[in-house]
Amino acid sequence: MNVTTRWAAVSLAAVALVGLTGCAGAASASSSAPASAAVEPLVLYAAEGYDAVAPKAFTAKTGIPVKVVDDSTGPLLTKIQAEKNNPQWSMLWVDGDTAFASLDQQGLLAPYAAHGSFNTVGKALIPSDHSYTPTGTTVMSALIYNAAKVTAVPATYQDLLGSAYTGKVGMNDPAQSGPTYPFIAGLMNQFGGQTGGVAAGEAYLTKLKANGLKVFPTNGDTLHALETGQIDYGLIQSSAATGEVIKVKATAAFQPKIVYLPKSTLLPSVIAIDKGASAVQQAEAKKFIDYVVSSEGQAVMLTGDPTGDSLFWPVVDNASSLKDLPPFPTEYQTLNPVFWGPLQSQVVTWFESNIK
Repeated sequence: MNVTTRWAAVSLAAVALVGLTGCAGAASASSSAPASAAVEPLVLYAAEGYDAVAPKAFTAKTGIPVKVVDDSTGPLLTKIQAEKNNPQWSMLWVDGDTAFASLDQQGLLAPYAAHGSFNTVGKALIPSDHSYTPTGTTVMSALIYNAAKVTAVPATYQDLLGSAYTGKVGMNDPAQSGPTYPFIAGLMNQFGGQTGGVAAGEAYLTKLKANGLKVFPTNGDTLHALETGQIDYGLIQSSAATGEVIKVKATAAFQPKIVYLPKSTLLPSVIAIDKGASAVQQAEAKKFIDYVVSSEGQAVMLTGDPTGDSLFWPVVDNASSLKDLPPFPTEYQTLNPVFWGPLQSQVVTWFESNIK
C-alpha cells in the first residue's frame, strides 16, 4: 500500500462555560463546573485494510481522535525502531505476532488484558504477559494458481521444486510484507523445528530460487503478477487469495483457484500499545483495543476491505465472518513467537541477500 496519513477524526465539540450574572455568580459557576477529561489524539501505525473504518467508528462512539499512519508492515517496524528514543506512535496494528514478541522483548510494549470474550483460538494467541492482543486470524500461505494455464496442482511444498513449476512460482518480500516472515518461519518450523529449522528453511528456499522463484513486494504485487502471466502460482495470505477469487470474474485466460499446502501457519492480526505513550494515550488505546475486540468493532472491521483483510476468522465469541470466507482450517500450525520473533531480522536479512 502507498503511504497515506489519515485522520479518523480530528475535532471535538467545544465546551463553553456560560457565565452567570455578576462576578461572584460567574466564579461560583466556574468552580462548580466539572473538569473536562483530558483527550489526546491517538496515533495508530497500521497495515490493515480496515484501519480507516475502525478508528472512524471508534471516534464517533467515544470522541477520541485517531490519526492513522498506514503503510506496509516492514516500513512501519523500521519506523518504530528508528523512533525508539522519540516514539511517535500510540498503537501498532499489523499481521503477525512474531514482530510483537520481538518488540515486547525490547521493552517497547505496554501490557493490557483486553476486555473481550475470546474464543479458543483467540485465547491461545494471547501472550502470558498480555503485551499484545489478537484481533482476527488468517493463514499463511494460501497457494493461488491460474487453472486456465496449468494442470499441475501441488500437494506439498516439496512439489514446488519440480520441473512443472520452474519459473512459475511467486511470493512476497518479507522486508515489505507483514505476512511473509511468519510464512518463512512457518516453513522453517515445519522442516526442522526450533533446532534445525533455520538451516532447513534456508536450504528449501535456496532450491526454490534455483527453480525460478520470483519475489514481489506484497500480496497485491504477487496477485498482479499472477493476473498478467508473470507467474502461474502465488504463495500469499489467505485473505488476499480468497478476495481475488471473489472479485475476479473467471475468463478463458484467468481462472484463479486456491489450495492449502500442509501445514498452513496461523497468522493473527495483532494490536499493541506503545509503552512510551503518555498515560492519557495509553488509557485511550485500551479503550480502542476493547472496541475492536467487541462484537460491534468486529462488525465494523468486516466493512473495511471485504475482498481483502476483512476476510478474517474471528478470535472472539459473538462475532461473524464474511459469507465468502471458507471454514476455519482444520490443519494448521502455530508458531512460538517468543522464539521466532527475535530471529526476524536475521532471517529477513538472509532472504534479501540470497533469495530476493
